[in-house]
Amino acid sequence: MTDYDDEKRALDDWSHRLLHALQILDLEADAQLILKVAEKSSRSVSPSAGPIGAFYIGYAAALAATSGGVDTQTAVTNAAEKVMKLCEGVNEGGPEGGGWTETAQ
Repeated sequence: MTDYDDEKRALDDWSHRLLHALQILDLEADAQLILKVAEKSSRSVSPSAGPIGAFYIGYAAALAATSGGVDTQTAVTNAAEKVMKLCEGVNEGGPEGGGWTETAQ
């Protein structure tokens, strides 16, 4: 067993426990995607940006999923993609230097 496998198992177990404790029983979370976004946010902005970005992804995904037009996993993926774009253009005022026109702002 590698350290990666041990960490993945621990994260999967933690995710399952969190979802159960929070009574979110119908979500298959992509922990690796959320970790990737949190890591990129932390490197692009500051170490504190990772957890904040991850929280906002969840919040935005919940809003999108409850409004009806999209399933939960698609909502998470869409929100994560927007955060990744913001990380790429963090010093230019928004994604690709174009400001906020392509975001939900």
